[in-house]
Amino acid sequence: MLEAIIFDMDGVLVDSEYTYFQSKSQILREAGHIVEESYHFQFMGTTSEYMWQQMKQEFALPLTVPEYVAKMTALRQEMIRRDGIKVIPHVQAFVKRLHGAGLKLAVASSSSLAEIKENLLALGLSDYFSEVVSTEEVKHSKPAPDVYLAAAERIGVDPKNCLGIEDTKNGTGAVRNAGMVCVGFANPAFPKQDLAFADVVVSSFADLDATSLTKIYQEKREQHA
Repeated sequence: MLEAIIFDMDGVLVDSEYTYFQSKSQILREAGHIVEESYHFQFMGTTSEYMWQQMKQEFALPLTVPEYVAKMTALRQEMIRRDGIKVIPHVQAFVKRLHGAGLKLAVASSSSLAEIKENLLALGLSDYFSEVVSTEEVKHSKPAPDVYLAAAERIGVDPKNCLGIEDTKNGTGAVRNAGMVCVGFANPAFPKQDLAFADVVVSSFADLDATSLTKIYQEKREQHA
């Protein structure tokens, strides 16, 4: 039985990926390395520490990983102050519909716990989520299942009775590895992502509700039985 919906944050609740892309590109450019936006796709759904560790090795960057994370965070905060927190279309009403139907809701994100809470507060959604879990609180980042399993444990729901919503390859892999049914969100405004690990892919939250997600969940559980 479907009991809970666990959301990713970046790209699912808030449109924040552009702040990562632009800040990382700027820092790399200042270090003498020009990359296309598509270069960053491989890191979507991973932690900031992982991203910068990989880029530091690839480009032989001189600063420490924490220093690059701090520089990126400062640039992202500047962009958010300028642009405000951008909500994914229709997601606020979608969350409220699910909560009203009695489903437990949680967030499982690679962003920091502080940023998750700040974004939910800005969107007016804090009261609708029973738990929020950051990858910084678990041992392994996505596509490992740790953050989703931790979210399920905190809300007291068996992972097999959860459905996860993700927008990246790493994220959908994490949901799949956690043994949950996965809905992939293909935002028409975002670059196309590999969502092959998702059980079903949607491009809008406008028409989704507890009934439609329960149907998806039941169909996929029957297929997997």
